[in-house]
Amino acid sequence: MKIANVLYQINWSKFRRGYSFFVPCIDSSEAKKDIRAIAKRLKMEILMKVVIEDGIKGLRVWRI
Repeated sequence: MKIANVLYQINWSKFRRGYSFFVPCIDSSEAKKDIRAIAKRLKMEILMKVVIEDGIKGLRVWRI
């Protein structure tokens, strides 16, 4: 998955309900759009929230 020209490797096959991951990003709206497109293609329900973790702004993505 590529967000803001940074390549992230997410093992979507192991992304189970209740799991989450954090993607550091400045433009969260663009990141949301990219992740939503992947989740839709894989028929996954997700919840995304802009958060600051350890002083780094990013997007926390949960599978629901």
